[in-house]
Amino acid sequence: MRVITGTKRGRRLKTPEGLDVRPTTDKVKESIFSIVQFAVPGAVVLDLFAGTGQLGIEALSRGASKCLFVEKAMKTAILTEENVNLCGFGDKSAIKRTDAASFLKNCPYWFDIAFLDPPYDSNLLADCLPLLASHMSDNGIVIAEHDGSFIPDESYGELRLVKQYRYGQIYLSKFVFGGEDGGDIGEDEDGEFDSGEGEI
Repeated sequence: MRVITGTKRGRRLKTPEGLDVRPTTDKVKESIFSIVQFAVPGAVVLDLFAGTGQLGIEALSRGASKCLFVEKAMKTAILTEENVNLCGFGDKSAIKRTDAASFLKNCPYWFDIAFLDPPYDSNLLADCLPLLASHMSDNGIVIAEHDGSFIPDESYGELRLVKQYRYGQIYLSKFVFGGEDGGDIGEDEDGEFDSGEGEI
């Protein structure tokens, strides 16, 4: 597992042992960042089910200003922190060890981009997307990775589903908060943290 491009291009990240974490494949990660590429520079990013931290780290490597990583499992949160520090992004990052829904219920921050990659056999996307809607900036982008068992609603508050992409059994659903995106719903086959209110 590596950083694909940006200032830390090629940097190898520590990987978990066992099956508790399912890292996003390089192919899917490349697709994710193709979708959000123009929004990344200067963005405040949320990596909600951080795991290894690779999505948030990739965003920082590509020019995001800050990233907040949320990971419930202690062992995995330690791995996230190790990878953040390995890449020298400690001053642009904050790591919260808590469950995603509890974090969103008490979060005072707003984000430009949010990545959600929870366990596929869970109901976490359905629980968290409505809560996330009140924490996105105008035209903020949410990318949710899931399998075919999750059928997203067309909207969650002001979060609108604008596009879906499919890569084998993996789906990426793109949501935009308010504003206009210009896309239609469809399917393609192939440290200190301050984000406007308070500090972590």
